[in-house]
Amino acid sequence: MVKKYKIALLLVCTCFSVFSQETFKTMFYNVLNFPIQIPASRIQQLDIILNDYQPDLFMICELNNEDGANTILQSLQSFNANYQRAAFVNNTSDDGIGNQNELQQMLYYDSSKFILESQNEVTTTYRDFNHYKLKLNSIDQATNPVILDVFVTHLKSSDGTVNQNLRLAMVQEFVTYLNTLPSNSNVVLAGDLNLYRSTEPAFQELIDVTNNITFVDPANRIGNWHNDSSFLDVYTQSTRTQSGLGGATGGFDDRFDFIMTSDNMISNPNISYVSNSYKVYGNNNNPNCYNSEINSNDCSGVDYSQSIRDALYLFSDHLPVTLELQTNETLLNTNKVTTKDLYTIKGSNIVSTELRIFIDHAILEVDELEIYNVLGKKVASFKVLDRNLTTLNVSYLANGMYFVVPKHTNVAPLKFIKK
Repeated sequence: MVKKYKIALLLVCTCFSVFSQETFKTMFYNVLNFPIQIPASRIQQLDIILNDYQPDLFMICELNNEDGANTILQSLQSFNANYQRAAFVNNTSDDGIGNQNELQQMLYYDSSKFILESQNEVTTTYRDFNHYKLKLNSIDQATNPVILDVFVTHLKSSDGTVNQNLRLAMVQEFVTYLNTLPSNSNVVLAGDLNLYRSTEPAFQELIDVTNNITFVDPANRIGNWHNDSSFLDVYTQSTRTQSGLGGATGGFDDRFDFIMTSDNMISNPNISYVSNSYKVYGNNNNPNCYNSEINSNDCSGVDYSQSIRDALYLFSDHLPVTLELQTNETLLNTNKVTTKDLYTIKGSNIVSTELRIFIDHAILEVDELEIYNVLGKKVASFKVLDRNLTTLNVSYLANGMYFVVPKHTNVAPLKFIKK
C-alpha cells in the first residue's frame, strides 16, 4: 500500500508539471494621431487604460513620431520597468504618392517574457505592415525556441470600391511576403483593418485556406459588421458623436480593429489562443450603446467602469482589442526591476516649487536625474549632490505632468504633476 501511494503522488506531480501554462495578454489600439492630436494631456487617459489592462504585448497604429513612441514607453514603464519597444521606423509605402503619411505602427513588449529577435517593414501600395519577430524567453529557448511573428498594420480607410481595392492590394502584398515564412509559423496580425464586412476581398484573402498561412478570426464573428447591431459585441468605432476631439464622430457602429491569428495557433501547445479571451476593451455589449458615445449611460455595464470608458472616450475614437495567448513552455525566472525602495518621491507627487527625491545609493548608483514632459522631451537635468535626499527646483516648469528618471538606468520613471 505504501508503494501505491508513492506512485500516485509521483503521477500527480508529473501531471502538474506537464500541464502548467503561462498566459500572455495582448492589446491592439489605434492611438489617434499620437501625440500630434491635441490635447497633449490625453496621455493621462492612456495611463489609466494601460495601468488597468497591463498588456504583455501592446501593438498600436496612428503613432506620429518617435517622441510619441517614447512617451508611451514611459507610461508602460511607470508600472513595469521590463517594457521595451521596437525601433521607430517611418512609413515608406506612400513615398511614390507624395510621402504625406504621418501614421506609423509600433510594438511594445514585456522583455522578461519576450525577446525581440528582428523587425522588418513590408511595403505595399499605401502603408507598411510592420513585422516583429519575437522569441519566448523560455528556459529551453536555445534548443526549442518558440517564435511569434507579429504584424501590425493600418489598412486604407473608407467604404467604396476604390478603397476596397486598395485594401485588397495591400493584403495581397502582405500575403506574398508571408510566403517567405514557414507554413507552420505562429503569426499574429493586429491592426485597424477598416473592414466593413467579411465579404470584402481583403478579408477573404486573409482567410483563404490555399494561402501559405491562413488567418482566423478568434472572435468567430464573421458577417456584415457595418451598421448591424447584432455585431455590437465586436464594435470598436466610434467612441464619439461630438466633434472637437479628432477622429470619427459617427457613434458606436463599426468593427474596424482586429487581432487575428494563424489557424495553427488555435491548438498549438507551444503558443496558442486562449479560448473565449477575445474582447473589445471598453465594450460592455449593452444594446443601447448602438450609435452612442462609449462613456454615456447607454454603454454602461459590469465589465468596464465609467472611469475606464471616460478615459477611452477622451483618448481615441477607437476602442482597443485584446486577447490572451498561452504556452506550455516555462519562462526564465527573471527578476522585474521596479522603483520600489530604489528611488521614490518624498511627500506628494503634486508640487509647485520643489520635488524631493530619495535615492537608495546602496542599491541604485545615480549621479544625475532627468525630467521629461509628456511628449518625451527632456526639459531639465540635475546633478545628484546629496546622497540621501535630492531636492529639485521645478518652479520654472509649466503646469502639467512630467517624468523623472535616473540617467543611464533601466528603472521605471516616477510621475509628478507641476501645479
